[in-house]
Amino acid sequence: RRASGCTDAKIMLSVARRARCGVPAARCMSSLVKVSPTMAKLIRDMGLEGVYITPSGPKDTVTKPDIDAAAAAKAAKDKELAKPLTIDFRPMEGWELDYYGTAPTLPTSATTSAGELLEYYETMYTMRRMEIATDVLYKGKFVAGFCHLYDGQEGVGMGLEAAATMTDSIVTSYRDHCYQYTRGSTVAEVLGELLGKYIGPAKGKGGSMHMYKADNNFYGGNGIVGAQTSLGAGLAFAHKYAEDGGVAFALYGDGAANQGQLFEAANIAALLKLPVIFVCENNQYAMGTSLARGSACTDYYTRGQYMPGIKVDGMDVLAVREAVKVAKELAKEGPVMMEMDTYRYHGHSMSDPGITYRNREEVAQVRATRDPVDRVKKYCLDTELVTEAEIKEIDKEIKAEVVAAVEAAKSAPMPDPSELWTDIHVGQTKDFFMRGPDITTSSGVYGTVV
Repeated sequence: RRASGCTDAKIMLSVARRARCGVPAARCMSSLVKVSPTMAKLIRDMGLEGVYITPSGPKDTVTKPDIDAAAAAKAAKDKELAKPLTIDFRPMEGWELDYYGTAPTLPTSATTSAGELLEYYETMYTMRRMEIATDVLYKGKFVAGFCHLYDGQEGVGMGLEAAATMTDSIVTSYRDHCYQYTRGSTVAEVLGELLGKYIGPAKGKGGSMHMYKADNNFYGGNGIVGAQTSLGAGLAFAHKYAEDGGVAFALYGDGAANQGQLFEAANIAALLKLPVIFVCENNQYAMGTSLARGSACTDYYTRGQYMPGIKVDGMDVLAVREAVKVAKELAKEGPVMMEMDTYRYHGHSMSDPGITYRNREEVAQVRATRDPVDRVKKYCLDTELVTEAEIKEIDKEIKAEVVAAVEAAKSAPMPDPSELWTDIHVGQTKDFFMRGPDITTSSGVYGTVV
């Protein structure tokens, strides 16, 4: 969260968020004012690393009174930003909500704060800029293979994460860059994977469609349409078996909603009462076919048949958050099916111009009236605790961070050729034998099986 100091203090980049973009710590510190080692430690101890401190010492150095003044101003600002406020949103739609007993009440408003909204805005705007950077990298031929962008759908990703915990599992389709970010990777690491660099979460070997961060329960993007729904049921089985209180989110698109494996996964999830939430990110056009032309039933939240369903405005982060909270409670009894009414700005993939089955005017209309990033920005400004100037400063800084992350990804090393033979089998040793195109290019010792 950002908090400015006195009226003449500027909002500066937080070290923590810079680190999440992959900007080296040394560069973070160099952006601050002049401080002695003693004052630098005091700044860290008081949690002021992301706050510009007005210096009053000789040669514009920071003194202890300067730090105390900044801390007091920050505390006052934080108190204002933390004040609860209520925001209304478009009503949700429910299906068989009483399937497991008493039907929950679907909320029509959310309690939040200006500080929380700012956090959502920063994360969502970083998602947006990261995907825009990916578009540029792809067109510059830095990214090989398929590439599917998430811009326009940030409200779903942020809203889901706002209601989830790291104990909950997420598995999604190949439109996965932003979930890798929200699950803890830096922007530089995400872009590094796209560029085939060793800093990527899959060491540059997975690319756009195969992000992964098991330590934070993100089980990746999956290239086979709908296949992740079966994995989601399996993850839910693991949660139930471990009794860890987690739920599994299995995300898929409206095109994948017609895949048979979704219904197989839903069936076994219902039989075993698994804590899985099947989430259809309905971005309206599948791989290039409109809903009405591709689905006999376009109410995807009702497709579970023998489980509750919820449809929510996926372009409103607060609505998504509140809907997911309800779904998580329902999932304690068994599977739930959700539909996020959202929209993608790019085509299905970077090879799809996205205007053969829709027109530019339609995309522009959605951008102008439903954009999820603009909506949370408006929520921030409506609190009157955040100014347009502060938002512009945030935008400017995030753009600079993403540019720095792009350069970090470009300059990162490629994986060593020996990495071709790693991460194939669990627990494999260096002598484990794997055959190459011919026996002379194989790895390991012939006959070794562990």
